[in-house]
Amino acid sequence: MARVLSGIQPTGALHLGNLLGAVRNWVEDQHRADSYFVVVDLHALTVPKSPEVLRRSTVEMATLLTAIGLDPDVCTLFVQSHVPAHAELSWFMECTAAFGELRRMVQFKDKSDRAEFVSAGLFTYPALQAADILLYDTDRVPVGDDQRQHLELTRDLAARFNARYGQTFVVPEATIPRAGARVMDLQNPTDKMSKSSSSEAGIVYVLEDLEAVVRKFKRAVTDSESEVRYDIVAKPGVSNLLSILAACTGQDPASLAEGYSQYGPLKADTAEAVVETLRPVQARYAELSADPGAMTAILAKGAEKAAAVANLTLTRARDALGLLPRG
Repeated sequence: MARVLSGIQPTGALHLGNLLGAVRNWVEDQHRADSYFVVVDLHALTVPKSPEVLRRSTVEMATLLTAIGLDPDVCTLFVQSHVPAHAELSWFMECTAAFGELRRMVQFKDKSDRAEFVSAGLFTYPALQAADILLYDTDRVPVGDDQRQHLELTRDLAARFNARYGQTFVVPEATIPRAGARVMDLQNPTDKMSKSSSSEAGIVYVLEDLEAVVRKFKRAVTDSESEVRYDIVAKPGVSNLLSILAACTGQDPASLAEGYSQYGPLKADTAEAVVETLRPVQARYAELSADPGAMTAILAKGAEKAAAVANLTLTRARDALGLLPRG
């Protein structure tokens, strides 16, 4: 089986777009590949945070991923900082990357333009991301357009290191993620659902009170017409509801539209389908949260499995560089 790695930051609660657009695919993909899923808490440090918030959100994210269906007996689920090799290999990648390469990263430009404090870690973030990937001899990395530049840098760094010091790293391939549901903001259906939205009225969180979820769908923006049809350009609000309903029920949005002549029943059915999708996740999350030791054990197991692979790669890199063996 090919080895695949995906990471997610423990920043902000998971919303419906994350669930239907990406994480549900991870649950299916763990059975198709040797899958590594990492909560990248070190990446979260590029922006100052409350220690209590970071600790809580890291546990919450790992627990949610498990509740949604990542199986620690099938995949490797772990927290980045639990495997020290990430930080050490990151330094090797910083010494392999050129200053100009890091300076050209579009995400750094965008984030630094908006931030009052720009950490050095934000600048070298892609080097740590490269370490995350290369440590596991990763064959494929599912990346969206926003991360494609970072993956290309990872490939360049792996190839450069191999050319300088001998074959050490697998050069990963970028893959287009399996298409997930297209989930837009319920109040601004031309924008993707995002935790950075100016209002939470259009965002549905995975752990949100289910009655609140129903209310948000009742108030979802549609349009001034009355016809129900799947047309993303002309009817973005209605199309968003149909996309969400289709994702939750496993049906086709255009075919679903044929069963409705009014917006009210469509909103009600979509709300019910979302509630039934979230209910078992919330129940499993509550079960896991009631026994903190269970999640601690899952993450410890994942870190042990990850470290067994990562440490071998790190040793190869250290030997290639000419660093003295430890102890």
